[in-house]
Amino acid sequence: MENVAIQNSYSIPISPRELYPRLDWDRDVIVLGIESTAHTFGVGIASTNPPYLLVDARSTYKPEKGGIHPREAASHHTRRAPEVLREALEYSGVSIRDVDAIAVALGPGLGPALRVGATIARGLSVYFGKKLVPVNHAIAHLEIGKLVTGMKDPLILYVSGGNTTVTALAKNRYRVFGETLDIALGNLLDTFARDVGLAPPYIVEGMHVVDRCAEDADEPVLLPYVVKGMDVSFSGLLTAAERAWRRAGERDKPRICLGLREVAYSATIEVAERGIAHTKKRETLLTGGVAASPILREKFREMATYQRVRPGYPPARLSGDNGAMIAWTGLLYYLLGVTIEVEDSSVRQRWRIDSVDTPWL
Repeated sequence: MENVAIQNSYSIPISPRELYPRLDWDRDVIVLGIESTAHTFGVGIASTNPPYLLVDARSTYKPEKGGIHPREAASHHTRRAPEVLREALEYSGVSIRDVDAIAVALGPGLGPALRVGATIARGLSVYFGKKLVPVNHAIAHLEIGKLVTGMKDPLILYVSGGNTTVTALAKNRYRVFGETLDIALGNLLDTFARDVGLAPPYIVEGMHVVDRCAEDADEPVLLPYVVKGMDVSFSGLLTAAERAWRRAGERDKPRICLGLREVAYSATIEVAERGIAHTKKRETLLTGGVAASPILREKFREMATYQRVRPGYPPARLSGDNGAMIAWTGLLYYLLGVTIEVEDSSVRQRWRIDSVDTPWL
């Protein structure tokens, strides 16, 4: 059985008091957060006092073949949850009785996996008499990114297995200025890698296998590039790349990986750049699981430099799904008195970020 991955040393560049001046940071509050939207079961603990993010513990489901099977992911979470929870509490030195509230990601995500986290959070809430705080998984990615980069009002490019979104704050909500019309960037990379036999594993030495494959290419194969205004589309790109792979010899396969990567990353960066031009933001944040790609980060940095805006992205560990981001976002909600009754805490697999109020902003 794999060990629980734990970390508690994250750099916070500016005080949360500056990022969220509307909140009462003089209160001593501790929130435990539970993440279980997809392949990761994570537990994080956040506090109103430094170092703010006390711990991030997680266990990740890794299929032996194929992609994420929702029921298998849920089974993994059920098995590993007690150990992850115990390790998080012990490592942080926090007792469950010291916790003021339990935050849980209720969506978006895979139904069976979501229900494991929701069930555990409800049980802890009822048994220990703690308030329950509902958190949108996508909002949590945005807020943890802002915390660890010190950005107050960025244009955000959120890219993950299930999301590709250009968003920014406007009138108390994150508004979607552009998004994928079909599959997400992470889904594109994983599906291609799985279908052509490159994966699993999907990540090798900190890089996606498609990025690794592309390193052996001298030039890319030309593939369809589809940007529609502020939106992107990747389904045609996936089909074209897989067809090219079936026809290619071994020497040409890295060129297909390079073509796929360059088209997908460039289209995504283009719509983010258009978002900056539209919103006139002076900061831009790259977050979500695919934001861990060093290739995408470099393209993002170059675009931001050209546009003369400040770029930022969270460390790779906080780019992917984690409990710390749920705990932190739950803390923001709890400080404003936002909680939910257990009987109302149903999961929402398609919970969009532009339907969620962010009153701390």
